[in-house]
Amino acid sequence: MRAAVLHTTGDETLAVHDDVTTTSFGPGRVRVRLHAASLCHSDLSAMSGVIAHPAPFVPGHEGAGEVVEVGEGVTHVKPRDRVVVCWMPPCDWCPACVSGRGHLCRSGYRNIGVPNFERDGAKVPGLMGEGTFAEETVISAAAVIPIPDDLPYDVAALIGCGVTTGIGAALNTARVRPGSSVVVIGLGGVGVSIVQGALVAGAAQIVAVDPTPERRAWALRFGATEAVPPEELAEARKRLTGGAGFDYAFEAVGKPGTLRAAYDASAVGGTVCLVGVGSRTDVPDISMAELVSDERRLLPSFYGGQDVRRTITTIIDLWRAGRIDLEGMITHRVPLGQVNEAVRQMRSGEALRTVIELA
Repeated sequence: MRAAVLHTTGDETLAVHDDVTTTSFGPGRVRVRLHAASLCHSDLSAMSGVIAHPAPFVPGHEGAGEVVEVGEGVTHVKPRDRVVVCWMPPCDWCPACVSGRGHLCRSGYRNIGVPNFERDGAKVPGLMGEGTFAEETVISAAAVIPIPDDLPYDVAALIGCGVTTGIGAALNTARVRPGSSVVVIGLGGVGVSIVQGALVAGAAQIVAVDPTPERRAWALRFGATEAVPPEELAEARKRLTGGAGFDYAFEAVGKPGTLRAAYDASAVGGTVCLVGVGSRTDVPDISMAELVSDERRLLPSFYGGQDVRRTITTIIDLWRAGRIDLEGMITHRVPLGQVNEAVRQMRSGEALRTVIELA
């Protein structure tokens, strides 16, 4: 079968091979024929080394398809079931899961390096134990979540990571209040999803911030009340809040500078929600004195801030009700053979979300 492989960390392009096979099928594992995958900025971070991952590997952690085969002990799915891939699935037995915080389960990290594929006799892992940039993959049974028949595969692929992370940050972690003011810094797929989540929560003002005009236009389309470049954020804060600051400030970039900007844009006693994934070497410049005297709540949000299965169910219900627009987030589609065009579009800011069509 075909799969895209990053051979060396730091490579800017992927090699698409047609002689890749799946491996590691057995008890507790599931073989999935993928129909669609979505390119997330975290894939680029893994390619560049910002997110550490052993290479070579098959990128992709957002995807959807149908179950082909299940291993011994797998009971929650069966062949021909439609599923979405979950890159950090709750295991249901670790302390985080038992305490009701399944989004903090670390089962996905245990899958890093487990080979999903084989080529020329060499074992090749998939990113975060998944590897959705392939026509088929073999993954942990916990990593497949059944989806209803009316949810298209391309839309389902989006909710495997970015949409769940963004909407969940607004609804579950920050718990945006009706009538409140919100600023979102960084308008990729996660940032635009935060905008949609804030809209669903009933925020009165949603200011979207990004240096790219096209991304600002996307944010307005998906519910932002205003969109400004970074250099105009201070003026917007003064004009819209009387200088008091926004009730909620979301950072969706993963850089110390943008976290600082979110902190400065928020109100004293407000909420700063950190959603962007940055490098382990990046250190924020917020002082201990500020943290105490300003009493701003600094809330990191990981994978939607709640058991991912519950968040995905909520997102599907909101999509069915017409409360959120997921189809509109897909700005580009490419076949697997053109995956490097998808990478280029993401790097250049041309694409909000590019779906890789696999079947």
